[in-house]
Amino acid sequence: MNDKLLALIEREVLGWPGVWKKRDENGPGGVGVTGYRFGKPQIGHVHDDGHADFRFPREVRDELIRSGRAILHPAFPNSRTTASYRIRSVEDVPGAVELFRMNYERAKETAETVAARRAGDRAAVDKETENEE
Repeated sequence: MNDKLLALIEREVLGWPGVWKKRDENGPGGVGVTGYRFGKPQIGHVHDDGHADFRFPREVRDELIRSGRAILHPAFPNSRTTASYRIRSVEDVPGAVELFRMNYERAKETAETVAARRAGDRAAVDKETENEE
């Protein structure tokens, strides 16, 4: 995959609040890989050979493959959660970005839910403390 395609993807994905990247020159099979994360969870990664991988809940992954918006993972076609997407030209970039965005939204929603639970737990503790006084 050429650097221009990766730059197009990065321009979009790294513009989302909380997203950062980590480069691994010696990814699986000795192929470099650039991973993108929202906080701790990875929202997807792009291999230097031009394919991106994403993890989704099984039913989402199955629908993406059934609809042609993703393909089976080349090395792990029997994976129940991993879908891949080939990036060969500038026309493929929007499809890859869409898959990154889906995972970004899922990760963001999870983080917001966890934060709300923690805030609720703190509020409950604060209320208990008030009642004890």
